Amino acid sequence: MTDEQFERAVEDALDTIPERFWEQLDNVIFAVEDEPTEEELSGSGDDNASFSDDELLGLYDGTPLTERDSFYGTGELPDVITIFKGPHERCFEELGEAALRDEIRRTVIHEVGHYFGNDEETLAEMGY
Repeated sequence: MTDEQFERAVEDALDTIPERFWEQLDNVIFAVEDEPTEEELSGSGDDNASFSDDELLGLYDGTPLTERDSFYGTGELPDVITIFKGPHERCFEELGEAALRDEIRRTVIHEVGHYFGNDEETLAEMGY
């Protein structure tokens, strides 16, 4: 999958998010990177990331909506949801493009779930 195709798959995944959730997304940006950095790998935990085996697929870095207080928004940098291309390809490309796109969608939704304050158990119950 080319970089452009991967980015389009992430955009397509974002397009599947219902409007009622989009309306609540505030101070968050989405990024696509080839590989996670060492810092991202060491700082990612079960409460803010998507993994397949030891591969980091996606990462939410920010303050979940459920933890924001009345002082939030007074100068915070945007939260960042990053989706990693290399790990997705290594884990799912051999399953075909449709399966790869489905896993990209699952990762995007998983990380958006972290933005909303969902933990791993809740996301697993939801199928993500």
